[in-house]
Amino acid sequence: MATLALDFALPLRDFELTLALDVERTVALVGPSGAGKSSALRVVAGLARPRRGGVAFDGEDWTRLPPERRRVGLVFQDYALFPHLNVRRNVAYGGPVGDLLDRLRIAHLAEAHPGELSGGERQRVAVARALARDPAVLLLDEPLAALDAHTKSEVRHELAELLRELQLPTLLVTHDYEDAAALADEVGVLVGGTLRQLAAPAELVARPRDPFVASFTGANLLHGSAHETLGLTQVTLEDGTCVYSTDAAEGAVGVVVYPWEISLAREHSTDSALNVVYGEVGSVAEVGNRVRVRVGPLTAEVTASSAERLALASGGKVYATFKATGTRLVPL
Repeated sequence: MATLALDFALPLRDFELTLALDVERTVALVGPSGAGKSSALRVVAGLARPRRGGVAFDGEDWTRLPPERRRVGLVFQDYALFPHLNVRRNVAYGGPVGDLLDRLRIAHLAEAHPGELSGGERQRVAVARALARDPAVLLLDEPLAALDAHTKSEVRHELAELLRELQLPTLLVTHDYEDAAALADEVGVLVGGTLRQLAAPAELVARPRDPFVASFTGANLLHGSAHETLGLTQVTLEDGTCVYSTDAAEGAVGVVVYPWEISLAREHSTDSALNVVYGEVGSVAEVGNRVRVRVGPLTAEVTASSAERLALASGGKVYATFKATGTRLVPL
């Protein structure tokens, strides 16, 4: 399988982006705004020249090739379609249209203009135009950011299927970890120009390397001081609460627990969960068929039926429990 190899340093305004990465299937770079994610795409596309190192594809050095000589298909965040051209002509701007309109299920929109399309339809047109270049590499800049929440889930599924079918080295950047995990085989967390961790999405959740990775993947992060006791690690949190983990650690740590690992109850349970936080419900928010509930320093995620059964509402008091085996510790 062909490989896109990145190994470069690019000075930016506040820091230097340094990235060493091999892309064979789909890799997502996630991180906050200004982390250097889009700049990485610009280097691959030939729109930015690194200070050191460069880019190679399948052993061919692309570093000094101009953008037009790189077999790259780039989908911009805002799709950058030409408003005065219809769908067919927008796609043809990239190269031969062929069966791309049928393949992307936009043949019936061939004569429509971008202003007449939905967000999901505009995205398909932008992807078709990128593929019309017959690219060896696909670059996606925040591919779902322009979509509303209702459309996003459907388009995310369609895009994931397309990427699996294409089997092209694909580099995408996003600030949304959920998008990255759904679309990519590997996810790299980029902060301040530095790749903090690169792994499969499940690995990032199971074994985050540092507090930022943990929080970016959706975890609760609590600070405390750890010491070993009775075969477990006891962590005394900043408010004096003690929680336990099966991870070994000593000294200052971040306690990582994911919302779906937390159970809520009106009464203290005697089940196997060692960790108990009793607190006031700060907020209750529906997210799809799940409900996110803020209890003291924690955010829990429960089913809608559980939230209804517990009659959860702001101001009420509940017990939040989670197991030691589901509690990760990371060094601070």
